[in-house]
Amino acid sequence: MESYALLFASMLNAGTVLAIAALGLLINEKAGIVNLGAEGMMLCAAIAGFAAVVHSGSDWVGFAAGAGAGALLAAIFGVLVIWLNTNQYATGLALSLFGGGFSAFAGIGYVQEKLPERPTFSIPVLGDIPLVGTALFRQHPMVYLTIALVVGLIWFLYRSRAGLVLRSVGESPESAHALGYPVRRIRLMAVIAGGALCGLSGAYRRSSTRRCGSKAWWRAAAGSRWRSRPSPRRPARVLLGAYLFGGVTMLQFHLQSTGVEMPSEFLNMLPYLATIVVLALISRNPAWIRVNMPNSLGKPFYPGS
Repeated sequence: MESYALLFASMLNAGTVLAIAALGLLINEKAGIVNLGAEGMMLCAAIAGFAAVVHSGSDWVGFAAGAGAGALLAAIFGVLVIWLNTNQYATGLALSLFGGGFSAFAGIGYVQEKLPERPTFSIPVLGDIPLVGTALFRQHPMVYLTIALVVGLIWFLYRSRAGLVLRSVGESPESAHALGYPVRRIRLMAVIAGGALCGLSGAYRRSSTRRCGSKAWWRAAAGSRWRSRPSPRRPARVLLGAYLFGGVTMLQFHLQSTGVEMPSEFLNMLPYLATIVVLALISRNPAWIRVNMPNSLGKPFYPGS
């Protein structure tokens, strides 16, 4: 039973990386922006966070540096797609390729560096409960902060005026512009906020002792669409999808550690097989794909038109 508790704890840890990035992409999506450059931002944030921790000795400084790096790259992406009206898909892919190359180049000088010893986190009393304490109450504070972020994002998007404006910009930027809202600036702020979360995800992945696949955030984004009916719990579905695919990712290591006789290639493909299954399920009805998707998603906005 202890091994299953450790597996569940690993699932939460790995899923948190996916959830933070997927929430950032959700904010972008609600504003009508498609950002395929999340992987590049996460990689640059990972090396920025690593360097910050090496020089400062503080994990939280590393998280701040990662979020800042993600926000900076997102701001550049935002200017290109919002003001210069470049193709959102091509620009995002270019950002992803740039992030992969730049992070590899910048990381050369830190190959031999080691991070300070990580402290052990445990909630007093609750962390000592057999099995449950290991699975739920000995997590990094970022796990709990991510859950709080989901709750806060639900309130922001569906219970606040600012969230209503953000969603209106994603649904009909022309109408929002006619009402006097600065559509481009709102979209840029949403892109920067989403980039900061992707950067935070990259920094956390750098600090995590558990492995999470380099393309894992795609799986979280796919899993966030598993329901067809509109609901204010959309960020909660992102969290659920992230934990689902995080669990599948960690399952391969659990099976290997328990001595299950399976080819390593089959175990490595489990997370991607789960992604294909989810995408196949939600694609059975083409209408599902458009549910909750803003009408102007991926479309440029011309204020003068």
